[in-house]
Amino acid sequence: MRNIFLGLCLMMGHAMAIEIGKVPSHVVIDGKNGGNVSGKAWDSSMLKGKIYTVFYVDPDEKDLNNPLADALKARKFDRKKVNSVAIINLAATWIPNVILETMLKKKQEKFPDTMYVKDKKKVLVNAWNLADDNSDILIFNQKGKLIYKKFGKVSDAEIKEVISLIEKRI
Repeated sequence: MRNIFLGLCLMMGHAMAIEIGKVPSHVVIDGKNGGNVSGKAWDSSMLKGKIYTVFYVDPDEKDLNNPLADALKARKFDRKKVNSVAIINLAATWIPNVILETMLKKKQEKFPDTMYVKDKKKVLVNAWNLADDNSDILIFNQKGKLIYKKFGKVSDAEIKEVISLIEKRI
């Protein structure tokens, strides 16, 4: 009986995992769970109509994928077709939320084309089975389907792959 329960738990965890070629389960981050820096709810259904690169980041790993962010910025994609969302996993760090929230507001002002979102309770770690305490990269096509995912550092070769993947879809 115990093995059956364990098997069901594993299957449910896998079923929730975000998969290439599929639209992930609908998620809203709001209230005590976080939301946009502006205080409004963040809704995963907004990941449609453009190509979106989502950076889901532990603040302690914030610089891990800067080379990818820099490459995307240098490419100067049309913001009407390609955009980015930075979701900060506030529960993954010892840094107080009040400090992080102040930093995020400043970043939002400096980079108004990027949407900054606070995830205070690991909502996406649980809902989409993302890697915790890491820097995760997710890219969605215009229909909201996941077309790329990477948990951890993106290599130079993978950066070229990401740029090419986006260029082929715009």
